[in-house]
Amino acid sequence: MATFVLVHGAWHGAWCWRRVARLLTARQHEVFTPTLTGVAERSHLARPDIDLDTQILDVVNVMKWQELTDVTLVGHSYGGMVTSGVAEKMERAIASFVMLDAFFPENGQSLIDVHVAPVRDGILAAERGGATVIPPRPAAMFNVNEKDRAWVDAQCTPHPVKCFTQKVMLTGARERIAKKAYIRASGYPSPPFDHGLATARSRGWNVYELACGHDVMIDMPLGLADILEEVA
Repeated sequence: MATFVLVHGAWHGAWCWRRVARLLTARQHEVFTPTLTGVAERSHLARPDIDLDTQILDVVNVMKWQELTDVTLVGHSYGGMVTSGVAEKMERAIASFVMLDAFFPENGQSLIDVHVAPVRDGILAAERGGATVIPPRPAAMFNVNEKDRAWVDAQCTPHPVKCFTQKVMLTGARERIAKKAYIRASGYPSPPFDHGLATARSRGWNVYELACGHDVMIDMPLGLADILEEVA
């Protein structure tokens, strides 16, 4: 039996992992899907000061108070920023580290530092204009399968802007974890995630590709569950 901690991306919540969590649980694994502060069922906690550190602590505290060890930690999209920070605080409890179509930050980088210029400029302009949250992007933009697009759009909530602008401080804990993997959704064109895949490959990580949209856990839950089980 393996222990999985699955961390969602921006605008999402634990709901997006439901299909994968059910598959892994049916295979006798233990699965935790924390929802980050300020989104989904925790959207009522949204405040202007919520930042990347807040959401890193969300995951750290789940691992700490649930007394989790030998964890397979998975971060999707923006969740790669969160899990990179979690590794700094919970390195000894993590056996496998997985980035799922995720941003791959280096020390001192924020999400907007590793994103394309138009997105970076848009977020910074919104922040200068007084925005405290960034509205969700349409599911169609992420090439979510057509059947699930309306559901995903209905479920997504605005995400605190500081999560995208705060820089993450890394000392190499992520790289010291024994087993590491990057999973790329090849059906979603994205320079940041192409960079993540290339970086992982150059560092000797295990790499996988799935032919689906960005929300892999929704588009290909069975294929993803199989890979996560293999990595663990």
